[in-house]
Amino acid sequence: MNPNQRPARLICTALAAALLTACSPPAQDSAADAGRALAGAGKAGNRGIVPPAVPAPPPAPPAAEADAGAPRARPGAALTRQYAPQAYSAQPAAVSLLPAPSGYYAPPQAEERENYARYRDNPVVAAQEQPVSTFGVDVDTGSYTNVRRLLNEGRLPPPDAVRAEEFINYFDYGYAATDSRQQPFSIITEVSAAPWNPQRQLLKIGIQGYRVAPQDIPAANLVFLVDTSGSMADRDKLPLIKGALKQLVAQLRPQDRVAIVTYAGQASMTLDSTPGDQKARINAAIDELRAAGSTNGGAGLDLAYAQAARGFVKDGVNRILLASDGDFNVGATDLEDLKDKIARQRQGGIALTTLGVGGGNFNDALAVQLADAGNGSYHYLDSLREARKVLAAQMSSTLLTIARDVKIQVEFNPAVVAEYRLIGYEKRALAREDFNNDRVDAGEIGAGANVTALYEITPVGAGGARLDPLRYGQPATAAGPADELAFVRVRYKLPGASDSQLVEQAAPRADARAAGSDGMRRAAAAAAFAQWLRGGKYLDGYSPAQIAALARGARGEDPQGLNAELAALVEMAAGLGTPAAP
Repeated sequence: MNPNQRPARLICTALAAALLTACSPPAQDSAADAGRALAGAGKAGNRGIVPPAVPAPPPAPPAAEADAGAPRARPGAALTRQYAPQAYSAQPAAVSLLPAPSGYYAPPQAEERENYARYRDNPVVAAQEQPVSTFGVDVDTGSYTNVRRLLNEGRLPPPDAVRAEEFINYFDYGYAATDSRQQPFSIITEVSAAPWNPQRQLLKIGIQGYRVAPQDIPAANLVFLVDTSGSMADRDKLPLIKGALKQLVAQLRPQDRVAIVTYAGQASMTLDSTPGDQKARINAAIDELRAAGSTNGGAGLDLAYAQAARGFVKDGVNRILLASDGDFNVGATDLEDLKDKIARQRQGGIALTTLGVGGGNFNDALAVQLADAGNGSYHYLDSLREARKVLAAQMSSTLLTIARDVKIQVEFNPAVVAEYRLIGYEKRALAREDFNNDRVDAGEIGAGANVTALYEITPVGAGGARLDPLRYGQPATAAGPADELAFVRVRYKLPGASDSQLVEQAAPRADARAAGSDGMRRAAAAAAFAQWLRGGKYLDGYSPAQIAALARGARGEDPQGLNAELAALVEMAAGLGTPAAP
C-alpha cells in the first residue's frame, strides 16, 4: 500500500464509524468535523476547528490540559459518548466543565474597603455617683440610610456602621415648633415604660427648630463639590448624585447662586457661579459630569472654598455640599489636616454638608467627621427618593442653620433615678465642664429640624438595676422636688453670635405613661433596632419580631411610608442572621 494513502483510509474508516453510530444529521456533520480534526492532528500548529452547527457538549480537553494521570480516551469512544441521544436532554451548562484557556486569570474579587469609626456603647451610670450627662446635638441621618442600603443588598451591617442617634433622628415625631427666633427651638420631654423591660423607663428629650418656608430662606450661595474620580462610575454613585443635585436645583430661586467644582486627579471649575433661575444651564453642567481618575479631595476642597468665598452672601446661606464615596487617595489625605482646614473656613461663615453614596469603598468615617468639622450635617443617599427627602422636602433644615453649638446637659434626680444610660451620641459626648465653655464646638440645628435623645433609666426601687450598690456609698437623698425626674439644660448660639444662651426645663415624673405616644414608641423601636444590630447587649432578649411589632403599632401619620418601612427593615434584618457584637 502506498504510505500516502493511509491517512485517507483512516479518514474513511473514522467517517464510516461516525455515520453508523450517529442518530441524526447534525451528529453526522460533527463526526465529519472530528474526522477532519484527526486528519490534521499530525500537522504543526493549531489551525482552529470550526464548531458544529448544532450545539452539543464540548469535546474533551486537550491532553496538555487534562488532569495528570487521567486515561486518554480513544477517538471513536469519545465520539460515541459525546453524541449519544441523551445529550439532547436538559443538562447543566457545559461551559462550567471547560478548563480555563491558557493565560486566563479569574478577575479579582471586589475588595471590601468600607470604613467606619469604631466606638463603644455608652455605659450604665449610677445617678448617685454621676448625676450629670452632657453631649452635643446631632442631626445626621446617614447611618440609618446606609444600613438600609446594606440590608437591601442582603447583608447585615458591620456593628460600627450603626449609630443609634441617627436611627432615632431619621424619623419625625410631630413636635410643636416655637414661633420665636430668639429662642429658636422648643424642648419637649416624655417618659414611658421601656418596651424591652417594664422595670425600666425611657426619657425622651426632643428639640424642634422653628420652621422657615423655602421661599423665606435667605439668599443662598451654594457650591456643589462633586467627586468625579474613577471610583464614582457605579450607577449608585455619580449617576445618583447627578439626579440628587437636580432635585435641589429645581427648588432654587433667582436670588440663589450655584457653582460646581469637581475633583478627580485634580480639581476643576465645572460651572461658574450661576443664578438659580438658570436651571437649564445648571442641569446641563450636571449632565456633563463624568467619572475617571484618582481622588484629590483636598484640592477640590480648596477650590470649592475659594469659590464660596468669592460669592459670599452676607447674612445669607453660604454652604458647600460635598458629594462623594469619601475615597480620598491623592493630594491632602490626612484627616486631621482636612478637618483643620474645614474648621478654619466655618469660622468665616462657610458651612459644609456631606452627601455619601455607593459602597465597596465608602468612607463613612470621613464623611461624618468632615461634616462635623464644617458645622453641617451628614446624609447618605441610597436612592433618588432619599435625595429628594434631604435636598427638596427638607431643604430648609439642610441649608439654613438657626442655632449653632447646641449642647444638652441632663441632671438626674438621684432620689428618683437609680441608673441611666444615654442611647447613642457616643461621638458627641462632652465633658461636664464643656457645657459652659463657648469655645467647645457642638452640633447645629437647621430650620424645622428636630433632634431626639433617649435615656433608658431605672427608677429607684424598681428592681431592674444593672449595677450593684456600693458598700460605702451614701444612700440617695431627695436633692430636689420629688416630682422631677431630671433637669434639662440646653446651650446654643444664634447664627453670627459668639456667646451662648441658656434654656432650662424640668422633666417631671408626671409625664410617665405605660406605653407612651406614637412618637415615643417609634423612637423606642428605632433605638431597639440599632441596639439589636450591635448585638443587643442592653435589650434583655427583646426580639426582632417584638421590635417590628412595636414599630408597626407606632406608625402614626406616615405619608411617605417611612415609618412602615422601619418594621419591614427589622424583619429583613432578622432574616439575614444574628448580628455580631462589636
